[in-house]
Amino acid sequence: MPEALSRRRSVRALAVGAALVVSAGCSGTAERPPAALAPAKALDTTRLTALHRLPPVTGLLFTPRLRDARAQRKIAVACMAARGYRYAPAPPPESPAGTDELPKPFGLESTAPPAAAPTASPEAPPRPGSPESTDAYARALFGDEAKRVTARGERLSVSRPGNGCLAEAETRVLGDGRMRWLQVRILLFEAEEDSRADVEKDAAFRAVTTRWRECMDRAGVKALNPVQVQRSLRSAEERRTSPVAAADLRCKAETEYLTTAYERLAAVQQRWLDEHPDIGRDWRKLSARQEKAAGEVLGTRG
Repeated sequence: MPEALSRRRSVRALAVGAALVVSAGCSGTAERPPAALAPAKALDTTRLTALHRLPPVTGLLFTPRLRDARAQRKIAVACMAARGYRYAPAPPPESPAGTDELPKPFGLESTAPPAAAPTASPEAPPRPGSPESTDAYARALFGDEAKRVTARGERLSVSRPGNGCLAEAETRVLGDGRMRWLQVRILLFEAEEDSRADVEKDAAFRAVTTRWRECMDRAGVKALNPVQVQRSLRSAEERRTSPVAAADLRCKAETEYLTTAYERLAAVQQRWLDEHPDIGRDWRKLSARQEKAAGEVLGTRG
């Protein structure tokens, strides 16, 4: 594989949108056919959306930054043009109006299939022999490999171009706060993962999980927790028609499991933010800087 193409494919953004993975043991099983159940009364969409927005770390991490992405794209395109190259990245994906893309870390919330996350159109590979296939093009865009910079959290680290047009675009909207912004994102991502694990120790969350499990026992389903049930259902059809899914949703409704789960997760995350006031302060400061810079680049306000 040509060096330029290899380097192009090696560049990845920090994956903060990944769903949380929680150890749940073996799959949920029914010791006997689950009792016939009336259709589960799921929470309405408005209530679910409100619950998803309760955890404050998640809210910061998943705040849409579409204008910033558009501004950086515009800067990078102009930067490459000034160096004699045509750079035509796919535009950032736009979320459909009303789509709730926040994580849902407590298993099934309805029998409806999850909404597909918006994805950007893949960038067409460079034509062999074209300027875009050369090492010079890759250096102009991604910078020198030896000059990459790294931001570190408690466990994770992410490297970014230290020079080149992508670095120039990020620096234009973030200035000298570029690396701090990336570090804040890493720390929030780690905090989100840790909070999902820590909520398992919360007394109210443990109590509601016990009530949910007892309800599932009465329905003839043995399962440790709702995440285990979700993992046992392999397809959208199973989630829609399985009596195990029906039992899970009914028991969540009867015990108000989701309300308690999101409220306790929010409390755990708020405690983390209270213990790390610099994270919220820097996030707000750097977000405001990005919004102002993006507005200047795009010729818009607000």
